[in-house]
Amino acid sequence: MGAPRAGSPNGVAAFTGKYLDSWPGLKAPHGFDPGPYVDEQPLYVVTRDNLDEHAKWLTQGQKALLKAYPDEFRLRVFPSHRDFRRHDWVCDVVKFNARHAQLLKNGLAVSGQIGAHPFPFPKSGLEAIWNVMVPHRARSESVTYDIANVYASGQTAWGRAEFRTLQEGFSPHPQRRGRFDDTRVSAYFFIKFLSPDREKGQVAVGFQPNAFHQEATQAWQYLPGLRRVRKAPEVGFDYPVPPSGMHTSDDDTIFNGSPARYDWKLVGRGEFLVPYHNFGINDPALSYAEVLGKHSINPEHFRYELHRVWIIEGTLKEGLRHIYKRRTIYADEDSWLALWGDNYDGRDQLWRVSMVGYFMSQETASMHRGVSVYHDLTSGDYEATYLSNQAGDAWWRLGLPMQKRDFSPEAAARAGN
Repeated sequence: MGAPRAGSPNGVAAFTGKYLDSWPGLKAPHGFDPGPYVDEQPLYVVTRDNLDEHAKWLTQGQKALLKAYPDEFRLRVFPSHRDFRRHDWVCDVVKFNARHAQLLKNGLAVSGQIGAHPFPFPKSGLEAIWNVMVPHRARSESVTYDIANVYASGQTAWGRAEFRTLQEGFSPHPQRRGRFDDTRVSAYFFIKFLSPDREKGQVAVGFQPNAFHQEATQAWQYLPGLRRVRKAPEVGFDYPVPPSGMHTSDDDTIFNGSPARYDWKLVGRGEFLVPYHNFGINDPALSYAEVLGKHSINPEHFRYELHRVWIIEGTLKEGLRHIYKRRTIYADEDSWLALWGDNYDGRDQLWRVSMVGYFMSQETASMHRGVSVYHDLTSGDYEATYLSNQAGDAWWRLGLPMQKRDFSPEAAARAGN
């Protein structure tokens, strides 16, 4: 994958790779599992009172949240683990890309095999952000999830959506994967809003391309009031994501989509306390009252570990538009999944702070997102999305067979009707 096997004197674990798609105590081939570390206790807890003691391991966003919400935000730090390996075919893709992948078209496209990140030893910010955009993931995902918009006033607005994606490039079958530079579509998506009432029945389908010099993300919408499908306006970059617009389209998974609007700098690799092995936050036994706090999710159900991460900084290009002037992304060295993001406004003040709680899926032997949290430091509001605790039988399923036609405008019309 491109990361050192060795641990560090500070407590980053050495890589063992002893687990693939199973671990001690696993009870089912799919669905929620508490994971192999469920019985561990925190090594320590970072609070505002001891922030200075741990400051070198913290992002600017973590420091800001600790200071803003001292009674509600804290980091429960557990032992570091690097026990999960990827399938051999994923490692083969990475080894091929290490020798052959290249940036194309001024960094708006890449060459190399699809299936994992193209640049295991990045030499620039553009190479690093491409790794964040296309790390190894499950071929498909399906879930019904809840969205909680929690306001500083004490009110919570709810949404619910049926969601699916298909990324053929992550298929375990080599004939389906292809190469970045000869495959048009990176990912297909489908989302149907089940609530709130003003969004209920709306359906959006579309795809994200592999080559951003040729086209942007494409989407079609079914609107119940019109009872027809129409082409959506631009849905990339800082398009506000329904139902509340508390995060942008390219905030999903911390950063996704075209890299075109930013100059990207590879700051380097460092050791940070980051969300890791967050199996427990997705437990169906937890009520949302137990998951959600006033200004962030309940820290008693969220896990941090010390890991090495790549730090990537994006600065808005002169003459281009985005609500974030600058963004700092922290990506896991073992998977290239972005775990944390600090986003700055037009005055260069820290504004929005985002984090994703990943867990290892036994279905696909890949890290998968659970709850994603977007904090607004200015308003004191936050959004928690991809909440699956009350999904029942519609809890995350990964790697299921899907067809491209399930993501077409015709599919949107069928789902809306």
